[in-house]
Amino acid sequence: MYIIFEGIDTCGKTTQIELIAKQFSDAIITREPGGTEFGKKIREILLADSLNSKQAELLLFLADRAEHYRQIIKPNQDKLILSDRGFLSGIGYALANGDFEFEHLLALNKFALDDKFPDLIILFETDMKTLQERTQNEEKILDGIELRGLEYLLNVQEKMRESLNRLEIPYLLIDARMDIETIHQKIYDKIEKAIK
Repeated sequence: MYIIFEGIDTCGKTTQIELIAKQFSDAIITREPGGTEFGKKIREILLADSLNSKQAELLLFLADRAEHYRQIIKPNQDKLILSDRGFLSGIGYALANGDFEFEHLLALNKFALDDKFPDLIILFETDMKTLQERTQNEEKILDGIELRGLEYLLNVQEKMRESLNRLEIPYLLIDARMDIETIHQKIYDKIEKAIK
């Protein structure tokens, strides 16, 4: 079962993936971009935010996605795969950057994924107040994408939600403002039900 955990930075995806992995010991944990050696190089370029072309940025994400699918997803389809981000983020960021159409982005992602979309999408949603609190509490250097600002990130979140509503993929919406254990239980219950 291939599951992607989606949402903007600081919403708690990584924490929840780690908790779920403890209960499913044979789960494969990965991420986009950066789940492969090729992806790590792509990630460095993308997070530096040094590209002038939004088309170039999109194509790098797609190249990473295609390689990630061939190396990680396809060979392990009989296992539980937990991915920190996936194609929904790719579409959300592209739409927030403007000048792209949903149907075109969907076609490009189908191509990158050999028409194999995730079995489940878990989308974490937050608000400005929580985002401000969490970014202020984090002691880290902001990457190029984070430097685009909180309004930008919330716009990405909205684009992900809009895109999710247009897809025929099972999903779970998570209010990232809830406590960690409540969120974990919701996700665990959803996965358990989907596996059965």
